[in-house]
Amino acid sequence: MSKLGTIVGVDVGGTFTDLFYFDEAKRTFRTNKVPSNRGDEAVGFLEGLQGFGKISDLSSIVHGTTVGTNALLERKGARIGLITTTGFRDVLEMRRRDRRNTWGLWGDFIPVVERDMRAEVDERVLSDGTVRVSVDVAQVTARAQELLAKGAQALAIVFINAFANPDNERRALDAVQAIWPNDNVACSSQILPEIREFERTSTTALNAYLQPVVGSYLQKLQNALAGEAFDGRFHIVQSNGGVMSTAAARRFPIRTALSGPAAGVIAAAEIAKAAGFPNVITGDLGGTSFDVSLVVDGATSLAAQTTIDFGLVVRTPMIEITTIGAGGGSIAHVDAGGLLQVGPESAGSRPGPVCYGGGNERPTLTDANVVLGRINADRPIGGKLKALDVEAAKRAIAKHVGEPLGLGVMEAAEAIVRIADSKMAGAIRLMSIERGHDPARFAAVPFGGGGALHVSALIKDVGLKAALVPRYPGVTSALGCVIADIRHDQVQTLNMFVDGLDIAALTRWMLAEAEHAQAVVKDARLAVERIDIMFELDMHYVGQTHTIRATLPVEIKDGMIALTADDVRAAFETAYQKSFSRLLPGVPIKIVNLRTAAIGVRPRFDLSALAPDASADLAKARLGMREVWFDGEWWSTAIHARLDLPVGSEIAGPAILEQPDATTVIAPGFKARVDSFGNVIVERHS
Repeated sequence: MSKLGTIVGVDVGGTFTDLFYFDEAKRTFRTNKVPSNRGDEAVGFLEGLQGFGKISDLSSIVHGTTVGTNALLERKGARIGLITTTGFRDVLEMRRRDRRNTWGLWGDFIPVVERDMRAEVDERVLSDGTVRVSVDVAQVTARAQELLAKGAQALAIVFINAFANPDNERRALDAVQAIWPNDNVACSSQILPEIREFERTSTTALNAYLQPVVGSYLQKLQNALAGEAFDGRFHIVQSNGGVMSTAAARRFPIRTALSGPAAGVIAAAEIAKAAGFPNVITGDLGGTSFDVSLVVDGATSLAAQTTIDFGLVVRTPMIEITTIGAGGGSIAHVDAGGLLQVGPESAGSRPGPVCYGGGNERPTLTDANVVLGRINADRPIGGKLKALDVEAAKRAIAKHVGEPLGLGVMEAAEAIVRIADSKMAGAIRLMSIERGHDPARFAAVPFGGGGALHVSALIKDVGLKAALVPRYPGVTSALGCVIADIRHDQVQTLNMFVDGLDIAALTRWMLAEAEHAQAVVKDARLAVERIDIMFELDMHYVGQTHTIRATLPVEIKDGMIALTADDVRAAFETAYQKSFSRLLPGVPIKIVNLRTAAIGVRPRFDLSALAPDASADLAKARLGMREVWFDGEWWSTAIHARLDLPVGSEIAGPAILEQPDATTVIAPGFKARVDSFGNVIVERHS
């Protein structure tokens, strides 16, 4: 266990870099927000850290990054090669015989590995692990050299049935590593030793696709930190909401695919649970996107498999997040059919919204909020931007939206906001109503720089019972980096029947997997209170294709696991009954995979530390009045300094709460109150 120290969470977004500083011994914190430097994120990264003093004095830095996400979505990964078993080079194109347009015959898909960069070698392992054909190491070396000559920067090795016996694959890996000029080589049994050749091939290939990109990015940050004499620990948030070392992130960059959004969900779930809202829908509105996730009974939802984009399937545990292109920088335009659209194209941080004066001439969602008076143009968030140019924003909205639609500037600006609100509401419905959840039981937790601007509309449009705006919504993802536990997930295919189960063999597997996972967590060298081990089995009735996940309620005591075949059967039947409301008596049950998670539980962050102190005063918080546009007319609106509001304050809309990292809008017909943690609870006015 590492000693307590000073830790900084850093979330680099498309527009702003958010930071949360926490002294673990003194239990004190500070926040910072600076513009991101797109293309050279190290500049904003260092500038933000320097706001807390000497970087060399920090004990550890935990970073949530979207570099991997953006590389996948924009197809800006590395040129990579694939070596696979003869006859299986087209697995990535065949996928699951799905197609981009379900009911049409058009649409194409280009895998991240071009066909001439996919090489085959002679080898064969049977599904039971028997080696029928040993791999020809000389042939593997020759294929690797050919791929190098074609410009491959990274290599994935995927042999059929390597999950059952990785011997051929490991021998091929050793041969390639002897001649490959960098460390960007991996085999599927390292990345995903699990049955299903497409998912295993896709995940391994995408990992290789990201290795040079994420590795280069992390190296740039590490060099910048070294230049500041930082010798602490530098960690990365994983897509599963846990934390891993940068060394692990270099080996397994695919596990960072939803790193930044995951950190925010972790923090939002903790904040909501402490405030008495176990069921929430989180909404992270940044500069380029709106990320939605569901938290039920205080627990985040983990998906075993995620599709980043059509055909880009990643099978590694990730917090379930739906992302749409509706951020503050999303560009508003009238399409060829005469309809107003907002996004998915974004102005990002460079050139940014029109009102930033960076050279952009097309209006964005931020421009609309500025024109409507909801954002204070004289005090923009972040503290580093000059006063915003309201007149330039008006001209852009009039030209690109107002004139084509025959609307005045204010009506056009409000239309932009309503379209964005509608898109956000649609994403929330997708995560709630379409999954059988009643929105009236849930509260929204809007965060990010722009989430709280739209809180009233989300309650009204979706039918949510309330919204909880965190004390520091603009840096919630950075807070998540600080409070996230260390976590390592791994999977191993077993293919065992419950009838006649060799329980001794199963528990040996479990102990071996637990030992490895625990070692990874310990290697992170962050302060933890304990390390919890969780076991799950992917199981199904014989004849079924897809599996369900059964949790095994067991503990490791004195190096032993007390488990019986009846326990395994009961765990499966409980999970199956919950999912399908019936069982299939008499049908044999099969165990497909063993999933093991090691969770290093971090010292709990006392959220009451965020609450307003004794100096908070309602009269002091009132900043005056401002005309703000709501529902087609101007309203005289009370403006408050949000961080100066004392616990128990109640404010009726229309009102605007301003703070350095975000702005909260309370529309007419809504009210807000400050709870004991400093959160703002927004509800309909009775």
